[in-house]
Amino acid sequence: MKASDARAMTVDQLDDEVLKLKKEQFNLRFQRATGQLENTSRVRVVRRDIARILTIARQKRAGDEPKLAAAKPKQAQTEGSKPARVKPKATAKRRAPVKSRSKPNPKSRAKAKKSKK
Repeated sequence: MKASDARAMTVDQLDDEVLKLKKEQFNLRFQRATGQLENTSRVRVVRRDIARILTIARQKRAGDEPKLAAAKPKQAQTEGSKPARVKPKATAKRRAPVKSRSKPNPKSRAKAKKSKK
């Protein structure tokens, strides 16, 4: 379900939808446990739908419903202006390997010396 669809609903409709999704989530958990679940991605979708609807219902109850803003048009580049500078992607730095701080076992060192001879 899209957020725009949920915003069009009343708080009571949202509560009913959450109840329906929670039942579906319960059934999906049982299907997963018994190995009958075929569409595993549905678990994630249902979980996120529940969170989305609960958030919108909370906003409606508090009166903090955000207003949809119109998309801002992109600024046209004029002849005299410079193009926007793009930052290069950060590269991961390799870390030096950490040396072991434990003392070597003297018995194992003696075994290694004997095996080399």
